[in-house]
Amino acid sequence: MKISVPDAAAPGPRGLTADDGKHDVFTAARLAFWAESEGAAPPSYPAGRSPSRSLLSRLLDEEYGAGGGRGRPARHVTAPVRDVVVARLRRRVRAGRIPGPEECVRLVAWGGEARGAVFETWPEVVRRHGRARSARSLHSGLRTVHDPGATAVLLDLAAAAGLRPLPGDRVLRLALGDSRRVRHAAWRLLARYGRRGEDLLRAVEPADVYEDLLLETLRRGPGAEALCPLPPSGLVVAQSMLLGRFDRPGEGLSGGLSVLLDSVGEALAATDGVAGVLTVVTACRPDLADDPVLVRRRGPHHWILRLPVDADRPAGPQDVGEHREALAWWAATLMTGLGRPVDVLHVRYADDGSLALAEAARRIGAGLVFTATPDPHRQMSERLDRPDADPDHVRLDLHRVYLADRLVDRADRVVGIAGRGGTAELLRHFPQLGGRRGDGRLGAPPEGVAPYEPPPGAAKRCDSLVDRIVGLAASAVGPRPAVLLSVGRLHPVKQQDVLVRAWIESGCHRESVLVLVGGSPHAPDGQETLMRDRIHAATLGAPDARERLLLLPALPNADVRSLERALAGSAHRLRARYVCPSAKEEFGLAVLEAMEAGMVAAGPLRGGVPHYLYDGSNGLLLDTSTPHALGRGLRRLLDLEDGAAEAMARRAQRLVRTRYSAAAMARALADQYGSAAARGRGADRGPWSAPGGNVPA
Repeated sequence: MKISVPDAAAPGPRGLTADDGKHDVFTAARLAFWAESEGAAPPSYPAGRSPSRSLLSRLLDEEYGAGGGRGRPARHVTAPVRDVVVARLRRRVRAGRIPGPEECVRLVAWGGEARGAVFETWPEVVRRHGRARSARSLHSGLRTVHDPGATAVLLDLAAAAGLRPLPGDRVLRLALGDSRRVRHAAWRLLARYGRRGEDLLRAVEPADVYEDLLLETLRRGPGAEALCPLPPSGLVVAQSMLLGRFDRPGEGLSGGLSVLLDSVGEALAATDGVAGVLTVVTACRPDLADDPVLVRRRGPHHWILRLPVDADRPAGPQDVGEHREALAWWAATLMTGLGRPVDVLHVRYADDGSLALAEAARRIGAGLVFTATPDPHRQMSERLDRPDADPDHVRLDLHRVYLADRLVDRADRVVGIAGRGGTAELLRHFPQLGGRRGDGRLGAPPEGVAPYEPPPGAAKRCDSLVDRIVGLAASAVGPRPAVLLSVGRLHPVKQQDVLVRAWIESGCHRESVLVLVGGSPHAPDGQETLMRDRIHAATLGAPDARERLLLLPALPNADVRSLERALAGSAHRLRARYVCPSAKEEFGLAVLEAMEAGMVAAGPLRGGVPHYLYDGSNGLLLDTSTPHALGRGLRRLLDLEDGAAEAMARRAQRLVRTRYSAAAMARALADQYGSAAARGRGADRGPWSAPGGNVPA
């Protein structure tokens, strides 16, 4: 559905005023920037505030211009030159002042966030400044650069725009070199050289399964049409999950999104007007060695499309930027080999992987939908507006904010996860959506859960788990012991260690069992190992707590939902409660599933949970900022009288089953996708595959 945004009564984009950024320097800088872009007088920082000496404050001045720094100069703060250069580039791009190709080529040498900004703006650079000038700039850069990473990026830029900055023989020498990134970029560029490139590629030999797939695809095409037969009419929708393994929710980086996309993908495939759904995931080299097939049927008219990643483990948020162009190339190549075009691509999360898929959507002419969330926006000033803030955290979060802005700018439809106040928080942190640039692109369809279907053997597995829990509960104080259940990947943002500390420090461990479900059973990653160590440390000195703490590895989603139903039932006389201790949850699918199962649920105040969980009515909201605060919430949860708890659980279950189903979500998304596809087809996205731009040696 469309969200109407009220007109402004004061300066700033529609619906937002200076007061929205009064106590938040980051938000104030963004509001000022977009107020000026809308032609309004920029709001100033509140009078009397002492100047901040933080790196964040300094870079906000550079990134958002005079409006962001008015009345609050931070020039006395020293910032690394590369950070200032990147910040100024982002400001220019946000304002529509596209740099020349020579500057972009120079910036590639700065690495990191600079390369991400150049990648994002390069298509517009070539369009505005011309193919010949862009090819000459790449030619000059390739002759002088010595860093393999920079060389690979320059080759990627050439291939992405169909430019030929070097003779084929020179590219072949790079294609036979030692650096994998340079080799693969050179192979993709050689494919742009027509018959001559095809002849040169025959001289290349693959070293492993990734290189074999890449060369085979370059030489023969993807051949995915036979594996993914799409009906001739209706929308073809692609949805993405690039971090973590799709089939292993709760392990590593894989969480609720995989569960959501699985259920909504099936529901979308059965929705009128939708011909088929592609869930786009990644596969690292070990995954490809186990299974090199790139397209798999998931259900009727629902397929999994695997994008190869040249890494020995699944790509994480910190290193996915190294694979930007490769991901964009794989996505565009595979999605154009399906026999009919993909109409719309939906990306979630503001990261380099989403940017890569957005670029793929541009290349194939698909509409783009982006789920925007105010993360890390809502905590930028609180966490980073301090002199002692970690510079790497400042850089990373400013980069993520920039990626989110560019995805909003590229998207044909922007989807928000509505909070308690509708989309007000989203508009506060994305002021461009409230002004002329918003152009009615913002929607907030409901998210939802799939109907529960007990898997084969679930009853036996569930009974075994419940018996273990009942055995642990036998030593708890009181006639009806309580069980606190928490499900989620083991990660610092999920705060399972904070939950254990709160459980012990509040004394709740004496009268309850705590069951944590999450983490890989065989090969934990670094974050999982860290969390297990923290949980263990939290129980030192509390042997009675260790006896009532059960840490289980990630379970299949259907088994989790079976366990929740068993605990919520009355057969075992357990007071079952669900706890989500996360620092924040943008939506909280696991909370919603527990509510649907009939459990009393408690979730964090921050994020999207308050949109559907109302404190004291259908659950409890928790302050999860400290163990002490969380402990107070746990005490409230355990002190609920049976009658009140049962009433809360009934109201929660009724809400989820009537308003938050995967089928309802699919219908609402299908409307958004139809609009995005129409906008995408009408947009002038520019040529991608046209060859040319030769520069002789």
